Amino acid sequence: MLPHTPWTRVRAVVNWLNLSTLLGLAVARLGGARVERRGRGTWVAGGYRWGFPQAGAFTIGSVILSTRDLDALRSRSALLRHEDRHCTQYAWCLGPVMLLPYLLGVATSWVVAGDHASYNPFERLAGLRDGGYSEPRTRRARRRG
Repeated sequence: MLPHTPWTRVRAVVNWLNLSTLLGLAVARLGGARVERRGRGTWVAGGYRWGFPQAGAFTIGSVILSTRDLDALRSRSALLRHEDRHCTQYAWCLGPVMLLPYLLGVATSWVVAGDHASYNPFERLAGLRDGGYSEPRTRRARRRG
């Protein structure tokens, strides 16, 4: 388990109060995932069975969900760091309210680069490389390359 810091304790409480962690645990349960505590106020949920969203992992509140089993998920430390940063974003953005600006970031990135992450500020702030994304290229640069 990862250590708590004063900030991660606040983040965990904020994500419980804004109901995003509760929502994340509900989605994990409905998706058939096995859930365990990870540390830093986070939970990991492996074996998620729904096909949406299509991602190696995704976060709701302080819950990191993945279609991978828990052992495989635990072995992806960079991905877990990336998703841990999304937990902080949920706290700063008032929980489920974050989904609206996140989707706007997805749309912007799709228009600019043809993918959901490259120009999405939430993904960039969480660390593109840690999340398994490459650095951004515009569609024009892709056509030339």
